[in-house]
Amino acid sequence: MSVLNAAAYKFAELTELPELRERLKGECHSLGLKGSILISPEGINLFIAGEPSAVEKLLLLLRSIPGLEALEEKRSESEEQPFNRMLVKIKQEIIAFGVEGINPARHTSPRLPAKDLKRWLDEGRDFLLLDTRNTYEVKLGTFEGAQTLPIRHFRKFPEAVRQLPEELKKMPVVSFCTGGIRCEKAAPFLEKEGFQEVYQLEGGILKYFEECGGAHWDGECFVFDKRVGVDPALQETGSQLCFACQEPLTSGELKDPRYVYEVSCPYCFEQ
Repeated sequence: MSVLNAAAYKFAELTELPELRERLKGECHSLGLKGSILISPEGINLFIAGEPSAVEKLLLLLRSIPGLEALEEKRSESEEQPFNRMLVKIKQEIIAFGVEGINPARHTSPRLPAKDLKRWLDEGRDFLLLDTRNTYEVKLGTFEGAQTLPIRHFRKFPEAVRQLPEELKKMPVVSFCTGGIRCEKAAPFLEKEGFQEVYQLEGGILKYFEECGGAHWDGECFVFDKRVGVDPALQETGSQLCFACQEPLTSGELKDPRYVYEVSCPYCFEQ
């Protein structure tokens, strides 16, 4: 039987977090689910996997919580469980950013549907397509012609944006990330920094794959579970993480003589 993977987030003002944590832990355990759920005063972020009926039951429970009624998930299937355990944690932020005055529950930038982005790219429109992800994620793939940033953590995004040429602020900009959550903060930050026309890709790369396939995309998409990478058909690619340095490795790099299982890879061999 295939495993159903569900990823979702929702910015909402949540309260009584310790009680909510225990409730979700108990429910996930009884349903046999694995993955992670982060809850905070600003909302919820989750990646879970299990039997389809169990995933459906948890999503139904989550939508019964005030503020999470409109929670929408992105789905994919895998042959094996991609997570080792089930974690439910309370955090200050569901996506660490560290910039005051950014509150997606109250304000976020306009969302650009995946099919509209594809149409813009088909038409050759002049706009900035900004990848908000980290360098190790971008390594596996990104949109053709996208602007990438030299960051290893999302907290470095503001600093990297401030290094971009000033003239880019006059262009329309579409930010994107894996599932959309980072852009909920990245896009309003771009507005705050003076970018005049800002959009965020609705549902992120995974939603784009679901609706548009691999059009204008080069490579695969890094995901934060044992699958490591998925292709535009949302199928596992065979990429792996280096045991030593945690760098994602494509199937081609796994054949490099410097790759030694649980010892080294082309990126950390010299060390």
